[in-house]
Amino acid sequence: MKIHFTGIAGAGMAAVAQMMQDAGHQVSGSDQDVFPPMSTFVEGLGLPVSWRLDAANLPRDLDVLVQGASAKLGGDDNVEAAEARRRGVRVTTFPELVGDLTRDRINTVVAGSFGKSTCAALAAHVLRSCGVDAGWLVGAISPSLPATGRWGASPEMILEGDEYIVGPNDRRSKFDLYHPQRLLLTSLVHDHVNVFPTFAEYEAPFRELLRGLPSDGLAILRDHPAVREIAGETRARVVWYGGWEGGWRAEDEVFGEVSRFVLVSPDGIRTPMTTGLLGAHNIENIVGVSALLLDTGLVTLEGLVRAVASFEGIRRRLDRLTRTSRIPVIEGFGSSWEKARSAIEALRLHFPDRKLVVVFEPHTFSWRSRDALSWYDTVFEGADRVLILPPPGHGAESHHQSTLVEIVERTRAAGVDARPVMGAAKAQDALSTLSGDEVVLLLSSGPLAGLPESLPPMFDRLYGT
Repeated sequence: MKIHFTGIAGAGMAAVAQMMQDAGHQVSGSDQDVFPPMSTFVEGLGLPVSWRLDAANLPRDLDVLVQGASAKLGGDDNVEAAEARRRGVRVTTFPELVGDLTRDRINTVVAGSFGKSTCAALAAHVLRSCGVDAGWLVGAISPSLPATGRWGASPEMILEGDEYIVGPNDRRSKFDLYHPQRLLLTSLVHDHVNVFPTFAEYEAPFRELLRGLPSDGLAILRDHPAVREIAGETRARVVWYGGWEGGWRAEDEVFGEVSRFVLVSPDGIRTPMTTGLLGAHNIENIVGVSALLLDTGLVTLEGLVRAVASFEGIRRRLDRLTRTSRIPVIEGFGSSWEKARSAIEALRLHFPDRKLVVVFEPHTFSWRSRDALSWYDTVFEGADRVLILPPPGHGAESHHQSTLVEIVERTRAAGVDARPVMGAAKAQDALSTLSGDEVVLLLSSGPLAGLPESLPPMFDRLYGT
């Protein structure tokens, strides 16, 4: 088929475009107002890409147009979608396309409020390292994978399952469309309050996901109260991880540049493992993926140990950006309270003797909403200084949006040294006179004023060893 992706720089869209290219389809794409790393990533895919939406971007004899769901893509007013409809071409979304085309594969959905990108990428990496030609869809960039999306030749398919809705006119969660045989559920904590105002509404799609597993399926579930609450919804066999008894777990953790721990199976088999990933939460992610791949017999224990040790993680998830600076600059993905806390706790764990400086952008709806101001009461515990950039405005949502002043004052009221910074230049100035005993954490799900690109060379120059 000829497939055109309108909004190809979305993480999921780019991954599915790669899957389709790997499956032998002719793929093109377009987007606008895109920032790195996705813009540079898409440019390196070798696909025809336009950075302006235009009906002329659509190839002749187009079979399918895949339209992204973000507001910037214009919804029903998108000129490319309008042209496709005028021609009688099918217009769809990437979850619908993936669901349709993988229906006959052995699909493993990796879902949860956090940890799903890392777990999906790690599972794909381990399978690939062990010679299994699986397909995968990962909504983040990993240096350990040749692509974020791959079709593969084996029946196995690893799909990162996003609970967010398909689009403004389709309120189903994306993972509703993926027909899983197996599920790895990493966490369940209220998120995306703009589309799931209550926890009950947020939890409902996960209940449906469990109900949709076949009776001969498999559910690998993290031992957590909210997950325990819904575990009875499934007919599939349940395997637990992350607890202390009866399931897969980690013991004897020693954290450092390379962390060590012992993987313990439900029947007590103990296997020493190492990882370069930061944080206790990443060791738990490794345990979950190990439970999935070993329980299904997809890999050997020896192959798993080697592959986990070589996994380099994913971009923006505690990714070290500096090379020679004696002050490390590390980028985390701060889209929610839980993800920000995991990043801060990981840096306190791995750099206990350094002062922690956080550069934060309240980019997602939740961080900007006045309903979530209480997040700032606890999220920066353990940070010595926090530089906060202004929240971006997003159309109709902005009327209920917290101001930068409100966010800074709320953070200071929690006893945190919080300072507003109006843009990249001010942030650079504030970071140009550090003493040398700090570690800097960048937290955002947005562009963060280009600081992930501009700070590393500045730090390597000012604080180089």
